[in-house]
Amino acid sequence: MWLYIARRILYAVPIAIGVTVICFGLVFLAPGDPIQLLLPPDASQQDVAYLRKLYGFDQPVPVQYAKWLARAVTGDLGVSLQTSRPVIGEVSRALSNTIVIAAGAVLVAFTLAFVLGTLAAWNAGSLVDRGITAVSVFGVSVPNYWLGIVLIIIFSVDLGWLPATGMGSKGSDSFDITKWDQVKYAILPIATLSMVPLGIIMRSTRSAVAEVLAHDFVQTLRAKGLGEVAVLRHAVRNALPQILAVMGLQFGYLVGGSILIETVFTWPGTGFLLSKAILTRDIPVLQGAILILALCFVATNLVVDLLQTAIDPRIKRA
Repeated sequence: MWLYIARRILYAVPIAIGVTVICFGLVFLAPGDPIQLLLPPDASQQDVAYLRKLYGFDQPVPVQYAKWLARAVTGDLGVSLQTSRPVIGEVSRALSNTIVIAAGAVLVAFTLAFVLGTLAAWNAGSLVDRGITAVSVFGVSVPNYWLGIVLIIIFSVDLGWLPATGMGSKGSDSFDITKWDQVKYAILPIATLSMVPLGIIMRSTRSAVAEVLAHDFVQTLRAKGLGEVAVLRHAVRNALPQILAVMGLQFGYLVGGSILIETVFTWPGTGFLLSKAILTRDIPVLQGAILILALCFVATNLVVDLLQTAIDPRIKRA
């Protein structure tokens, strides 16, 4: 087992290096000149050349990449072109804010999806199954940014129960879960962010558990006198590796795919940071944020892979 863990971590290294190449290279494909955005329209060519040299944009792209990677390994992701603050600090602060709503969405979506998906599989073909399936189809189909706007109209504009945007009444960029004045700002983003993974995991759980319940060994368990609860527990355990794989992918989506949600609710997370960096062509922030999010996704896949092996001993790894 330990040898397999070491091998999987070793395999993750070239993947991480490939991620750095993509993160660095894709940014340069976008149109526009970041240096021009820092200077007034009447700036001289000497000023442009000075800033290019200052930020290292006058060097060949491979040289820029090598220097950026050497700094990134030490935790130095450069300095923001717009704020002149270290990128690692900007991204870390934004990532902690994203984790707040991502963790809330995990708690809501994963728990409800697992329970409802299992219930639908246990009552396959019934009215309960059709109702839960309808909810999952709605969750997968509805655009999450549209849902966020609808929730704002209902609960913020019409009813006035919850705030529409921001993370605090005074424009705070830090979150305290023990204070209701701040928790209420996270309710609508969490509800919106939960909808897509709720639908996907619910359908996957229903499919996986129903498939296991159709196997012959389930009839054998019943023939031996096991109660229905015990039978369901065995079925869920056998379906768990497949469910975990889907949950891992959706966790990566919750952390890295929340750009529209955070923009709609003006939540100062990584998605909101990326949207601002794209508009202002802040290349160091773009590269740093994309790199951190991609590495989080790689780490999540690694953890899920190891959990699958630990839960299901039938999985043989080469």
